[in-house]
Amino acid sequence: MGVVFLIGLHGHAFSDPGAEGMIKAVVRIRSIIPQEAESAGTLGTQREGNGVVIDAEGMILTVGYLIREAESIEVSVLGEKPISGTFVGYDFNTGLGLLKTDKPLGVAPIELGQSAAVKAWDSLLVAAHGGEEAAQVARVISRSEFAGYWEYLLEEAIYTVPAYPNFGGAALISPEGKLVGIVSLFTQVPIPGVGLLPCNVSIPIDLLNPILASLKSTGRSGKTQRPWLGINAEESHGRIFITKVTSGGPAEKAGLKPGDVILAVDGKEITGLSDFYRKVWAVGKAGVQVPLSALQGVKIREIKVHSIDRHQRVRTKPGKEISL
Repeated sequence: MGVVFLIGLHGHAFSDPGAEGMIKAVVRIRSIIPQEAESAGTLGTQREGNGVVIDAEGMILTVGYLIREAESIEVSVLGEKPISGTFVGYDFNTGLGLLKTDKPLGVAPIELGQSAAVKAWDSLLVAAHGGEEAAQVARVISRSEFAGYWEYLLEEAIYTVPAYPNFGGAALISPEGKLVGIVSLFTQVPIPGVGLLPCNVSIPIDLLNPILASLKSTGRSGKTQRPWLGINAEESHGRIFITKVTSGGPAEKAGLKPGDVILAVDGKEITGLSDFYRKVWAVGKAGVQVPLSALQGVKIREIKVHSIDRHQRVRTKPGKEISL
């Protein structure tokens, strides 16, 4: 193919003599999850997306929900037959996941870049499995936090437009051909005078290096685990509403229910979803009692939730254990 030029917004050009190999390092991932898995009800039992080969050992980086609790994984390189893959690790805090193939892929890895250098209005390349036709130039519209309803907070997430449909695990690549993020989500952001703008949220690659060695060796980050309550929550007018409680999880056991409004954590009022998470995590590590003030009906109740390490809820394939 030679030199590839991809013309981006405002004429920004991406050029890389090794572009064909770079894009080939983005592989397709298909996983099968057992019906009894904790995530099967929300994420499904058949998942498909992308992954990126990141080192000479053939380690593949992806968004963790694609391989979480997988009993079988299939990896495809463009133009080649699928081969079996093996779960390596998943970090709930960042949302990053690792896997490897049972046989060498014969694909050169993408070099890791520095997401700290990515600024609003930069042009980047979003690449999914499928070669040049599956690549799209995108514009960074924001570097800001993203708070997910599933007890997830991403600092300085990378928001890009236009929204890319095959986003899960796709590579976010700098003009220099380096990996600066893993595309994780589709969302919409409010733009004054315009309305809701569809976009993607990517996990910054700088979050990988501090946890990579531990993910490879133990299946998890090695960092102190945050207390997990087992709730889904949404913010409306500064109030935090519980929309769902995980069956058998800490919140349900403590008596929290969908429709409850969380007013305070450990006696401190909360101002939004991200503030709620930060105050919960500030109480202590996984296993700590988290004191909550909750409006249930017309009564305010003081409820202590005995948090757990979220990994305790993860079902792993027989023979594959994650150290706790």
